[in-house]
Amino acid sequence: MQQATPGAPTSNPSAGPSGEHGRRDFLALTLGSIGVVYGDIGTSPLYALRESLRHLHGGAFARTEVVGVVSLLIWALIVVVTAKYVLFLMRADNKGEGGTLSLLALIEGAMGRRPTVVFVLAAAGAALFFGDAIITPAISVLSAIEGLEVATPAVTPWVLPLTLIVLTLLFVVQARGTGAVAAWFGPITAVWFLILAVSGLVHILDDPDIVHALDPRNAVRFFAGAGVIGLVVLGSVFLAVTGAEALYADMGHFGRRPIRVAWLAVVFPSLTLHYLGQGAFLLAHPEAIDNPFFLMMPGWALIPMVIMATLATVIASQAVISGAYSLTRQAIRLGLLPRFEVRHTSETQRGQIYMPRVNRLLFVGVVLLVLTFRSSSNLASAYGISVTATMLVDSALAFVMLRTVWKWSLARSIATVLPFAAVESVFLAANSLKIVDGGWLPIGLAVTMMVVMWTWSRGSAIVLERIRRESVPIDDFVRMIGRSHPFRPEGTAVFLTLDPATAPTAALHNLKHNRVLHRHNLILNVRTARQPYVPDEKRLEILWLSDDFTLVLVNFGYAETPDIPLALTLLRKEGFKYDIMKTTFFVGRRSFKPSPRSEMPVWQDRLFIRLAREASDATDFYRIPSGRVVELGQQMHI
Repeated sequence: MQQATPGAPTSNPSAGPSGEHGRRDFLALTLGSIGVVYGDIGTSPLYALRESLRHLHGGAFARTEVVGVVSLLIWALIVVVTAKYVLFLMRADNKGEGGTLSLLALIEGAMGRRPTVVFVLAAAGAALFFGDAIITPAISVLSAIEGLEVATPAVTPWVLPLTLIVLTLLFVVQARGTGAVAAWFGPITAVWFLILAVSGLVHILDDPDIVHALDPRNAVRFFAGAGVIGLVVLGSVFLAVTGAEALYADMGHFGRRPIRVAWLAVVFPSLTLHYLGQGAFLLAHPEAIDNPFFLMMPGWALIPMVIMATLATVIASQAVISGAYSLTRQAIRLGLLPRFEVRHTSETQRGQIYMPRVNRLLFVGVVLLVLTFRSSSNLASAYGISVTATMLVDSALAFVMLRTVWKWSLARSIATVLPFAAVESVFLAANSLKIVDGGWLPIGLAVTMMVVMWTWSRGSAIVLERIRRESVPIDDFVRMIGRSHPFRPEGTAVFLTLDPATAPTAALHNLKHNRVLHRHNLILNVRTARQPYVPDEKRLEILWLSDDFTLVLVNFGYAETPDIPLALTLLRKEGFKYDIMKTTFFVGRRSFKPSPRSEMPVWQDRLFIRLAREASDATDFYRIPSGRVVELGQQMHI
């Protein structure tokens, strides 16, 4: 794996080809990023300013307070999104991929090991993202449907049912893939941002004094003079930047430059104009605090705006759901979670995947949230704390990355990361005030996910160590075969193994019970590289152990879905006569029982065993044709 040169970002393929074709691709990627990357942050105007001002004197606010809160919203976008993610953190890519787990892989590659502190931080960041993935669809869709109440209070009893119908349809269509629908994401969201900009620009004239919010001193004055209530307001101000981490996580899908251009040219100006306009509208009409976003729209546009807002929130929810699939796949490949079924929903785009079990868990969680909190205002109390903590984790990992990968000095690293960490720490403190009112929910989800990741990682390491202790070294196994005389059928046998230094358990059992050895035998070890994608020329490493046995190390990136049959077709280039129709895959299936001498507590033993039972088998996970598989079972105490 290539490492970054000190003080510079790693290579990013997003530059793209030159010429007219390259410009068309760049514009398509930029438009696509507007739909997928910025869906979440683009729907924040539905509730961010409203919730921030509601904390002030029961919604009765002074002019200086409105200007101060709008200033906080705008400068939160500048500091957190523009400065940290767009200009700084997006430079730290791993072969074009970003996100918390990409930072983990970068640091591991530089250090040659997985430091415990770094692992815990990365697991925490991933766990916190799952909490965000459940809350975002609930609050986004609910806030959009609530716009109908502005048209007529008679629809109030229907808000929850309509929200649940929209969410149900959203999760049902996941199985069909989002490729065709995704083509509309960019244009629809681009129109949404145009509406935000125009509506804001029109209403700035309601009270032009709102432009003073562009001066950061107004944000500082408000926060310094508000006392404890200022910290409460800041917790709601953070709603404006939720979704900022998607900039970094989705970098591999669109590239650094299209995402940056989309933010600087379209998204940020539109959000700034809208927050200024919404603030001016509230200065002129303070009674509109219940739902300023929809009340500032002309009467004839109200229903169309509810429809448009619903579409925008569905797109925002889709982006988070797709991100949960991608993050889960990366966590599986990095050994943080058991194998879950991954279905590809597009023949041309490898990033289009669907994970049934993850989809079901997200759907149940979202529905329970809607039924429990029942309004977007109530949900706002639960929203923000997981995102803030994720951003703080990103800052901590970025500091380690600067020291280990880019080789920056301690002073330079601290000077770069400390301002971001300080701002995010204040936001985290502000959001911590919401714990009693609902913030406990994302914390509970994150803690649960971390326990699951820790248990699976620890249990897997114990199992691997036990296999190594009880296994036969591969060299001894090959020599032993030379002295035996088993039956030799034609064709190729493929044995999967966790440890290439030891003989596969399935091979030992096959010889012991069936006394069969095929003419050609491949011992296959699947490995996860510290980069997101592995090119075909580096996919296989072949070691010829004897005339009967060949050891094949198959490398997949942590963002890839392993496809063993497809990878083995590359053997033909090495002169190996591989034919899938003459190949039998021998797969070991282990069942676990708790042991009184276990290295883990009883509860963790039982959790690991439950996770192992829920995991997809190797046949499905590695996309092996089920008709070519022989499974050999084994019981193991843990």
